[in-house]
Amino acid sequence: MNIRPAALLLTPLALAACTPDNPANTPPPAPAATQIGAAVDCLSVTRFNNTRIRDDRTIDFFGGAGNQIWRVTMPNGCPGLKSAGTFSYETSLTQLCKQDIIYPLQQLGGSYQRMGGCGMGAFVPVKLAK
Repeated sequence: MNIRPAALLLTPLALAACTPDNPANTPPPAPAATQIGAAVDCLSVTRFNNTRIRDDRTIDFFGGAGNQIWRVTMPNGCPGLKSAGTFSYETSLTQLCKQDIIYPLQQLGGSYQRMGGCGMGAFVPVKLAK
């Protein structure tokens, strides 16, 4: 019995399962947003006081005078972020930057467990659609 051909046929399927999602195949986050200014690489942690996770790729940061909103779209996504519903980050500075890593937090019993890290993206000032 020759098992090698079957293994060779299954290899592309296994590899396809490990590749990241194609952002072009990902539906846009809801609500839709219109960019209203230039993207910035970093945002002071004092400029936002709330976040809303839109999907496994998108987080809106709320705060500042006039209720400003910055949308971050993570270039490689963040599996489990939406279902976790919350995240943590570590920074030695007073700002969160696009090269920083966030960690979705999964609730297990009465505590939270940090999941795998995800790279941030630029902070884009937006106006959300009604």
